[in-house]
Amino acid sequence: MNNIIANILRFLLLLVAQVAICQHVNLFGYMSPALFLLALFLLPLELPLSLQYLIGFATGFVVDAFAHTFGVSSFSCTVMMFLRPYIVKMLNGANNVKFENIDRPVPGVKDFHWIFLYTLILTFIYEVSAVLLGTMTFKNFGHTLLVIIGNTTFTVFVIFCIEYIFHPREKKE
Repeated sequence: MNNIIANILRFLLLLVAQVAICQHVNLFGYMSPALFLLALFLLPLELPLSLQYLIGFATGFVVDAFAHTFGVSSFSCTVMMFLRPYIVKMLNGANNVKFENIDRPVPGVKDFHWIFLYTLILTFIYEVSAVLLGTMTFKNFGHTLLVIIGNTTFTVFVIFCIEYIFHPREKKE
């Protein structure tokens, strides 16, 4: 029960931080962190897929409501949550089809390389769908690509800083 309450509080805290702080950050005109993605990344993989999709959509809807982006984050979060089990299967190898010991992709439970690839791939999926849906054009593809790469890099950096501050040395069970 404490784990559920802790997950809900973390989720709410990250959403508030995104809406109050991160949505107003725009570093060099290209980099804006999507901190709320961390809450989606840390959702247990044992949750039913339909619930994961619903949580992803609702999270994106809240971000859209405060950012006035009209469904961009809702769509992007839903796409990311749809692809998440496939990314986890890919990272675990084709032979491991169960989600054993990966209900918490945090330092100490999973190794640095796994967490880095998991975070990078899912963030990239979110950013590609969000930026392309938001711009709806390939006219300035160089600028669009720079925004995608900048947002992905900055978001992964911020998420890693938070993960390693709050989960510095958890040991494998």
